[in-house]
Amino acid sequence: MVGHVEDLFAPFAERYDRSLGEMGESSKIDPVVEVLAALAGDGRVLEFAIGTGRIALPLAARGVPVAGIDLSEPMVAELRKKPGGDEIPVTIGSMTSTRVEGSFRVVYLVYNTIGNLVSQDLQVECFGNAAGHLEPGGCFVIELEVPALRRLPPGERFVVFSATERHGGIDEYAPATQTLVSHHYGSTGHSSMPFRYAWPAELDLMARLAGMRLRERWADWDRTPFTDESTKHVSVWEKAQPPLCS
Repeated sequence: MVGHVEDLFAPFAERYDRSLGEMGESSKIDPVVEVLAALAGDGRVLEFAIGTGRIALPLAARGVPVAGIDLSEPMVAELRKKPGGDEIPVTIGSMTSTRVEGSFRVVYLVYNTIGNLVSQDLQVECFGNAAGHLEPGGCFVIELEVPALRRLPPGERFVVFSATERHGGIDEYAPATQTLVSHHYGSTGHSSMPFRYAWPAELDLMARLAGMRLRERWADWDRTPFTDESTKHVSVWEKAQPPLCS
């Protein structure tokens, strides 16, 4: 594996769910589950960075067989405390290289988590690992914000992305290295997380290197069309089917 992957979530695993705000509400979770369940059909799904089970638990409750990979043992311990958490098989390891037995109809990675891999090499390896778990015709699904560089005046590094009574958020950009630090302030305290941002076209190239092609891209989980003004995207890449004959 090129580079290094750290457990960024261990220090605040116990308060992670409380920090989610509206992202922990059913109005934000239900559309994700609907899309993933439709893509899975009667197949198995694998969540990279399963964490405390925000998506995996309601998806499993729909009858979809779910497995997970996560680097953080403390985050998975929080998953295990929840109803149904003990029934989801989780492998501790990196989503760049850890393998789970069998093949899957869908591998998914939500809530900007691909950005926690802070080098291009690690992100490329993540795509390769996803493809290695997929059955032919299976899909890799990512939810990721579009970099907000259009909001960044010359000479400035900071973009306020949230300013509510419950949460304050500021992204600190370093365009020369295509990285940022996301600062969060709220009732659960302050946290700062490093990210590597990537453009949709760059992710499409990573997918092609892994033997996948873009199938669909939306602006959100409600399948709103993706446009120049979209602030995030949900992208679905499909693993190539083998030829019917040689």
